[in-house]
Amino acid sequence: MPIPHQEPDPAADNSVSDASQAQKSRRGLNRIIHATGYSLEGLRAGWTETAFRQEAIAATILLPLAFWLGRNWVESALLGGSVIAVLVVELLNTGIETAMDRIGPEWNHLSKRAKDMGSAAVLLSVLTCITIWGAALWTYFLP
Repeated sequence: MPIPHQEPDPAADNSVSDASQAQKSRRGLNRIIHATGYSLEGLRAGWTETAFRQEAIAATILLPLAFWLGRNWVESALLGGSVIAVLVVELLNTGIETAMDRIGPEWNHLSKRAKDMGSAAVLLSVLTCITIWGAALWTYFLP
């Protein structure tokens, strides 16, 4: 059964929709510049999270090491990509947690489920990264 059309509430705060509409109306280089600024704001926000900060610091060591340890570009890409994947998944998990906290501080089984699934995604990305690095170190030092 279709949902009947609902007129927007004129008393509602339109500042959020106005901001998002402004970005959607941008084109070309202007859009890229603004999108880059929003992305950098996201990285700054991520940096305030302890887990992301720890993983980012580890990445500053592991990414250069990936180019040294990798015997070709594919190995280097797998090693470096697995590290970057952990950072990406951590940012997404933080976004999920932030959205759930925004909804409300009271306990809700769906909010808990969303947060747990985000945490599980981080765990899987970390385990994948450890496995890839472990296999690379194994083959590098024990041929």
